[in-house]
Amino acid sequence: MLDILLNSIKILFRKKGRTLLTLLGIVVGVASVIIINNISRCGNSAFVNEVDNLGMGGLSVTLKKQSAPLAGNELNAIQKLSFVDYAMPLMFESTDAYIRDKKNEVFLWGIDKSAKDVINLQLVRGRFINSGDISSNAKICMIDRTLALSCYGTDNVTGKKMIINSGSSSSEYKIVGVIKTGSGLIQNMMGSYIPNFVYLPYTTMQNNLSSRNYTQIAVKIKDDVDSTNAGNSIIKTIERNSGTTGAYTVTDLSKQKENISNMINIFSLVLTCVGVISLFVAGLSIMNVMLVAVTERTREIGIKKALGAPRKYIVFEFLSESVFLTLIGCLVGIAAGMLVSLAGAYLIGLTLTPSFDIILNVIIFSVFVGAVFGIYPSLKAASLKPVDALRSI
Repeated sequence: MLDILLNSIKILFRKKGRTLLTLLGIVVGVASVIIINNISRCGNSAFVNEVDNLGMGGLSVTLKKQSAPLAGNELNAIQKLSFVDYAMPLMFESTDAYIRDKKNEVFLWGIDKSAKDVINLQLVRGRFINSGDISSNAKICMIDRTLALSCYGTDNVTGKKMIINSGSSSSEYKIVGVIKTGSGLIQNMMGSYIPNFVYLPYTTMQNNLSSRNYTQIAVKIKDDVDSTNAGNSIIKTIERNSGTTGAYTVTDLSKQKENISNMINIFSLVLTCVGVISLFVAGLSIMNVMLVAVTERTREIGIKKALGAPRKYIVFEFLSESVFLTLIGCLVGIAAGMLVSLAGAYLIGLTLTPSFDIILNVIIFSVFVGAVFGIYPSLKAASLKPVDALRSI
């Protein structure tokens, strides 16, 4: 048995050029499957981590009817619920800000002092917004580190001033803190398409927008609480508190994250199928090579059978050549795919951990392809009659 396997490997490299060309098809097919799966896993992981870092994993309470209240009374009612860890008001506005006479598109967040407990804000310089800022409607702000670097070339900008257009007013604000939100990966990849974040006391934004209502109430629930049940309880509580029905909606941001993650996985599956098809195409080339090999080695097969080689010996010999050819191409393809994936992940600042499940599945599938497309040539070789095989040359 071992002699047959060793002989199969030797025979494969008799025709080096033909073997290498056949291997190339397998390598490309396997490498494409590995790269596609790695891109999917990297992208999915980066997206989930980025969203988690931004703190978008809880519940968001918004209005369906703008005439309904979403203000202090509703916030207090939510905060009293036993399953709620934190609840805070949020105000949003997309506008322009001027730093050193340079216009920047920014996304204003009106937040309170508990923002760092609900949203993952990493303080780089200065301080957070505090109770005094909230109660006094202070003209202060925290800015994203990306904005600070783009305007000043450094994140040490606390104490500097910027002009922000908010509502119908344009006012000067003092920068009291520099914040890093998430990993910055989305902003780095999307560039100018993603505005920079600027954080104000929510009371200041309420004054600017002349509104007592909040845009949203962000809610962080306890880990052991079902988000669907929690959302229903929140709606019932604030409807009872405000005396209105059908005016509020609760969005489960963790489920939205899961839905997008599933979409990424489906897209990856479709692309993987394309890679699998290329493996089948490579399998056809293997069958063609093995059929040529049967023709070239007809005399050799006839001699072996004349000397008493059983049918299963011939079948196993040719089948092992087909499987070995596929296996070698598979291993080279895995190595090439992993190298390309690791290089790509390194260039865009991601961490890629090899998935041994995918590698194992690719190896098993490749061996299966080699065996399937090697059966017909093997059976054809084994069915040759010794006399006919010797006469054919």
